[in-house]
Amino acid sequence: MPDSSQTQPVAFNCEGGLVLNRSNFIMQPGEALQLENFEPDISGGYRRISGFRKYVNAVVPHTSSSSESLLMIANFDNKVLAARGEKIFSSASAELSIAIAADTSMTGSGTITVPSTLGFSSSGTLQINSEIFTYTGKTSTTFTGVTRAVSSTAAAHSKLDVVSESWTVRDTGRTSAAKYHFERYNFDGNEKIICVDGVNAPVIFNTSMTAADVSDSSVAGATVVAAYRNHMFYGGKSTTPQEVVFSEPFDEDGFNSGQNAGSIKVDDTVVALKVFRDSLFIFCESRIFKLTGSSSSDFSVQPVTRNIGCINSFTVQEFAGDLIFLGPDGLRTVAATARIGDTELGTISKNIQTVFDENIKDAGSFDSVVIPDKTQYRIFFTKDGQGQTLSKGAICVLKKEAFEFSETRGIQVACTDTFVESGDVIVLHGDTTGFIQRQESGNDFDGTAILGRYRSPDMSFGDTGIRKHMQRVIINYKPEADINADLILRYDNEDTDSARPANYPLDTANVAAQYGSATYSTQGSATQFVYGGPTQPLVRQPVEGSGFSVALKVEDGGTTAPYSLKGFQLEYQLGARR
Repeated sequence: MPDSSQTQPVAFNCEGGLVLNRSNFIMQPGEALQLENFEPDISGGYRRISGFRKYVNAVVPHTSSSSESLLMIANFDNKVLAARGEKIFSSASAELSIAIAADTSMTGSGTITVPSTLGFSSSGTLQINSEIFTYTGKTSTTFTGVTRAVSSTAAAHSKLDVVSESWTVRDTGRTSAAKYHFERYNFDGNEKIICVDGVNAPVIFNTSMTAADVSDSSVAGATVVAAYRNHMFYGGKSTTPQEVVFSEPFDEDGFNSGQNAGSIKVDDTVVALKVFRDSLFIFCESRIFKLTGSSSSDFSVQPVTRNIGCINSFTVQEFAGDLIFLGPDGLRTVAATARIGDTELGTISKNIQTVFDENIKDAGSFDSVVIPDKTQYRIFFTKDGQGQTLSKGAICVLKKEAFEFSETRGIQVACTDTFVESGDVIVLHGDTTGFIQRQESGNDFDGTAILGRYRSPDMSFGDTGIRKHMQRVIINYKPEADINADLILRYDNEDTDSARPANYPLDTANVAAQYGSATYSTQGSATQFVYGGPTQPLVRQPVEGSGFSVALKVEDGGTTAPYSLKGFQLEYQLGARR
């Protein structure tokens, strides 16, 4: 039996996120030098991110060229609005509740069952995967009078496959439209959404999906819009870039100064408008202001800072009780302090400043999204001519009063929206090919494998002069299903002359089984006995090699299900001093 009396263990949790601004000497073992397509998990550790899949099966139609980018996606009244080219469209989406077999006959009397048919037309065309269906009626949870394989081939469809309707044109003639901002609001008991594109008149949709343009020329060409104190505020017009115009109370299309409409000016170009708590924040290129008051009679503008501005309006989000935005030096927050009327600015992304330095200067566009149930903010950098697999982004997670970061690769975003439906957070993005995708769904990027990478610091365990003979690595992780990844050890800062052991498997093949049962339903119901692994197994992996420092890496490049790396214990024996 080998002598283990001199074996020394070092255990650490995976926490701290991606850190690129410190030397290995002061980095904590649980921090990461590489954390790509992993997210700091609010329940602890680093979780390989979920994928995305189509939310609407059909591509959004283009006006003149398939290279046209999506300019907007927005959830409204159980529909998704999408802008592309000169038009705005709507569609609806649901998931199959009961699987459909390839040989199931549907010739005018079939049914398709979903959790809810809200948002769908009373009759029309559906698409599931690549198969086209028509239907003549609907109930609250079924489409009726279904005929399948209309100009397509019948195929099998699984429970939870996406069911979506064809796109319907809702507005046209939006010539030369740029990327849209929108605001959902309710001034008169009726839900509405208003959209601005930087060129054309703002357009308003009600729940009947009827489009109506705002008639006043003073706000035509506005790039940003926000509802505050029952007024609609418009800003960013190219001919009056420093002006913010506000409407009459409860009337987004009324601009009579005698009815409490008006305008304000600041001394910088307006980039974004965002309501936060009791103020309207006005983000400019190099300054930030906030507007307070309850009506036009007491609206007041005060500077928040005259030294820092916002790089891009699509990065401004309310996140974890703060406003977050992209400044020239990375992500910043605007947070009210304990003193009433005081405001504090803070930079939060210093740990990964190089990521922002590399992308701010040459990104063609920016987009962001908040995932509230994960206390997570994601920012995406899109560069002209760059393919999806090379597109990068960053993830910011608030954990224990501190921000942790990681990177994404392979998510190429044109526009975004987040909403909550029946308690379920739905995160959407429009991609550069014209499809609407739902994030946090599936194990790949709409058919493209997710490459997940983690790398620890180079750990010397307090003394870089003594060789360590590695004995084993004990891995604590949380699989969500079968996984297939590799554990890699590298010595002496990956010196090519040091030992480079072969990869060790990180999978669920040797995880002890637990006995239990599960109930599921397809077209009928059945109870089956199942075996599953423990929620957080400890896997003892004997390893080879020695060095003065050691780094752990985990890589997966397939469609493995998400899993969380919780922590590691490294066991080694001391060797000779260098």
